[in-house]
Amino acid sequence: MISTRITKSLNKNRNKKQSLAVLSFILAATSAQATASQSGATAETKTQPAAVQWPFVNTGLKRDPELENILDQILARMTLQQKVAQMIQPEIGYLSVAQMRKYGFGSYLNGGNTAPYGRKQATTDVWLKYADEMYEASVDASQDGSRIPTIWGTDAMHGHSNVYGATLFPHNIGLGAAHDPELIHRIGVATAKEVAATGIEWSFAPTVAVVRDDRWGRTYESYSEDPAIVKAYAGQMVSGLQGTLGKDFLQGFGRIATAKHFVGDGGTEKGIDRGDTLIDEQGLRDIHAAGYMTAIAAGVQSVMASFNSWNGVRLHGHQYLLTEVLKNQMGFDGFVVSDWNAHKFVEGCDLEQCAGAINAGVDVLMVPEHFEAFYHNTIRQVEQGIIPQARIDDAVRRFLRAKIRWGLLSRGKPSSRLESGANAVFNSQAHKDLARDAVRKSLVLLKNNQQILPLSPKSRVLVAGDGADNIAKQAGGWSVSWQGTDNTNADFPNATSIYQGIRQQVEAAGGQVELAVDGDYRKKPDVALVVIGEKPYAEWFGDIQQLEYQHGDKTDLALIKKLKQQGIPVVTVFLTGRPLWTNKEINASDAFVVAWLPGSEGQGVADVLLADNAGKARYDFQGKLSFSWPKYDHQFVLNKGDANYDPLFAYGYGLTYADKKDLGQFTEQGSKVAVAGSDDGIQPLFVRNLAADMAWVLSDNSTGNSAAQNATLITTPYGVSADGTSLAMQSVNLSYQEDGRQLRWNSAAKASASLRYLKPVAASDFSKAKALRLSLRVDQQVPAELNLGVLCDQQGLCQRELSLVKALTPLKAGVWHTVEVALDCTDNSRLKRVSDALIFSSSGQHSLAVAEMVLTAQQSAAANGTVQISCAN
Repeated sequence: MISTRITKSLNKNRNKKQSLAVLSFILAATSAQATASQSGATAETKTQPAAVQWPFVNTGLKRDPELENILDQILARMTLQQKVAQMIQPEIGYLSVAQMRKYGFGSYLNGGNTAPYGRKQATTDVWLKYADEMYEASVDASQDGSRIPTIWGTDAMHGHSNVYGATLFPHNIGLGAAHDPELIHRIGVATAKEVAATGIEWSFAPTVAVVRDDRWGRTYESYSEDPAIVKAYAGQMVSGLQGTLGKDFLQGFGRIATAKHFVGDGGTEKGIDRGDTLIDEQGLRDIHAAGYMTAIAAGVQSVMASFNSWNGVRLHGHQYLLTEVLKNQMGFDGFVVSDWNAHKFVEGCDLEQCAGAINAGVDVLMVPEHFEAFYHNTIRQVEQGIIPQARIDDAVRRFLRAKIRWGLLSRGKPSSRLESGANAVFNSQAHKDLARDAVRKSLVLLKNNQQILPLSPKSRVLVAGDGADNIAKQAGGWSVSWQGTDNTNADFPNATSIYQGIRQQVEAAGGQVELAVDGDYRKKPDVALVVIGEKPYAEWFGDIQQLEYQHGDKTDLALIKKLKQQGIPVVTVFLTGRPLWTNKEINASDAFVVAWLPGSEGQGVADVLLADNAGKARYDFQGKLSFSWPKYDHQFVLNKGDANYDPLFAYGYGLTYADKKDLGQFTEQGSKVAVAGSDDGIQPLFVRNLAADMAWVLSDNSTGNSAAQNATLITTPYGVSADGTSLAMQSVNLSYQEDGRQLRWNSAAKASASLRYLKPVAASDFSKAKALRLSLRVDQQVPAELNLGVLCDQQGLCQRELSLVKALTPLKAGVWHTVEVALDCTDNSRLKRVSDALIFSSSGQHSLAVAEMVLTAQQSAAANGTVQISCAN
């Protein structure tokens, strides 16, 4: 009878193909549960009275009673094991096809640095092939008894940005300057089509953060400091990605969208990524939740919980906000997904278990690496009554509801879907044209003295600056790789740099163009176009403490001045993910254009900067600042409507060619900005990311010091020694994404991994260092030889050298431990210059992982669980 009712319901609402898919799942399922969950019910109750009323915004997406009845029947037949598997999301760098077949996980993801089969430059066909393999494994009921298909989630941040050859639109900060919601919708549609071409069903976008402190490393992921723009854009991007309610919702090319990160991610104290947002509930609602109002109204199916805290409480464990506010008051009936290992920070949780997040309202757990342990621990916690069965049922119901709405049970494997077969849409000319138009609309003209712009394409143009022919720099982070730091132009085969765009148009008009990054031209130009800006970064890697551009190293300013001193007019194009204090660079330039992070279509910059053959502007500047531009280098928090609002360029500013306005000189007097942590007795070496003046070096010889031959400088999160075998390094996760490094030895000969200063440092700078503290994980049995040198010079003299074998042997393998090595054991006055903060040296076949490495002026208490290696060890 159950099967008959489901078949009739699905025939009414979908089609026979989908009804048979559901029926086959039910027949394959294992034991039935005793009772079905209540339709649409949540397991939690209110944990505190609502201080502020949040609006009910899910007004356009109605519940389908037939679908809810189907969900009742499916849940009644699922085992606890099958339900928990639906809630867990592994990452493809750690997940095998065999594990998908064994557990039947409800979803999986690729991180920003991961592509199918480890192939960074994988084509769409390769992505589609991988999607097929995971799909087929998930519907294989031979081991887990379930035929529910899995879905693949990806960070399509500005286009399908993880995929080699995709169209990359300007990052959100540039789109905000366009002030064009309809453009956002079209970009969402185009992005969905490119995601569909790879067989992926789910996009972790849009980011709807409202940034209040521009030091935040994710500022460029935000449309604006103004909640009104974010609110106007969020619903448009969601309907572009998913399809429009009542029209083509979740049909055809439509992908499941994700509004993130709920809530307050852009308001953390001091702009610290994943920090604490200190604001009252009304401010949280009116400022930081603005984008969720329209995203939910547009039918967004997924909301990602935020890493940050709200007034001291982690969002991933915040039952009031996730359940009472988001699900109950606002009416969101999709599912809440966690961020990368973010559950670890909830009280009482770790990487392998987190009842607190599930009970708070997280429905799908992003557990990239530790998914098997998390799966078994969650089952155990339900059996022990720590997690209510009703909460599990509600989480799975929400996830399956979204899957069935999308039609997953009827669409078949990815390569068989009509939208996946439309490979011609991937990086199509229409998408490139759309991205180029978005670049044109996002450019903001801050200065145009003597109306030097537009430039005549018939003139002799010098293009200079390290951003001129650097697609990686103009694309920024979340572009093919997570940080974007390891990319070259070869990683963007369908893209055009700003220089290439300028050259095409100048040469077509009969002018001359020369590229000289350092400004050393062969023949004096009529004008210099200097393209400079921030290096790529993502998330906490981009957190800054200084608002001044190139603080302490004004090489780009020197380039501009060098050209100006030779009587050459200078137009500066600034690539940036946030407003920065650039008074000196603006003063030195005749014109100053903010291009933000324009993506793959550099021609869009040339379109606006260059006139036609008759000297008339082909495209005018349309961009207006959606972020206020600082007048002083201490204006970290500078937002429209603030008391004492005093920007250099106010929100909404942006010149056009009709504006005949020459700017005077701005103040170049900086302030002394304190650097956090500079006087707390701790010198970070590798905390979440490397200190700015350091790099990893892998050496495949027996000396293990700075004089070693075959030393390879590693500039990415992964690498291998020069011989290709002796020692390899890859990123691993402790608390954050890629905040650790695993070192793998694979040779009988010694090899070493050094954490090296790019320039040797005076030994006197470490006079207060009493200990090296780090997190360390031994992955196998400790080898017979494993040595550590701390604070070493180029001749191999170290402040301390020791064997780690005795201290590490008792430690449990595969578990992170805090280790502290005493340093004040001897007075080594011969040590004058330090080249390496530490050197691990070993041989054989084994691996260990390290993270959170600091030098500290005070040793920890003996009873705090730290493994202490004293001077006597």
